Amino acid sequence: MSRVQRGLPVRSPTDRRQPQKSDLRRTAILESLDHHLRESGFDGINIADVTKRAGVTRSAFYFYFENKAAAVAALLEPMYEDGFIASDILTSTAEPPHRRIRAMVEALLDTVEHHRYLLQAMLDARASNPAIRQVWDDARETFVPAVAAMIAAERDSGRAPDGPQVEVIAGMLLEFNDRLLERYTLGGTLTREQLSEGAEAVWLRTIYGTVDVARPGQTPEEQKRATS
Repeated sequence: MSRVQRGLPVRSPTDRRQPQKSDLRRTAILESLDHHLRESGFDGINIADVTKRAGVTRSAFYFYFENKAAAVAALLEPMYEDGFIASDILTSTAEPPHRRIRAMVEALLDTVEHHRYLLQAMLDARASNPAIRQVWDDARETFVPAVAAMIAAERDSGRAPDGPQVEVIAGMLLEFNDRLLERYTLGGTLTREQLSEGAEAVWLRTIYGTVDVARPGQTPEEQKRATS
């Protein structure tokens, strides 16, 4: 399902204007920004250099974007689509929980692999710009209803135990994913496999109280096959 079908904005919330697809100036600005991000990172970006490469004036840049952080946010639109794909994987309860959760985590880590330099720039922007931090937080919050509904359905089926409000649990788990993305982007002592295994365990234990989740009525042999 596309962002339009979901009723979500196609453009970044920090974009000052909703341009038509034929607006080549905006496209040129973003292509130039992408080039400079790859070359020098967020801190090294100079708007004069971006506009020069794009062949536009500084006033044209500010016509579309409040600042360079807002322009970086606009570059992240493909990542939002990746987030919806990960959410769809997680909330489609036809598959066993551990498979859905692992697939969701792997999809998020794949996003980092594909967009690491953009995520690094966005993290830099988020740290210094309250508007971009709000954009980041708002994007995360759009996934809370779907995850909360999945948790509620699992509780209703008897597969997950009752607990705190599903919206609270969903929000905290998505905050955890936020931190996971940040850690994998910035690097650390844990490998991708360790991060994936740990994240899967956190999600399973938080929602189901265990890492070994069976469907109601499953025999031990059926459970073993489901989790293999």
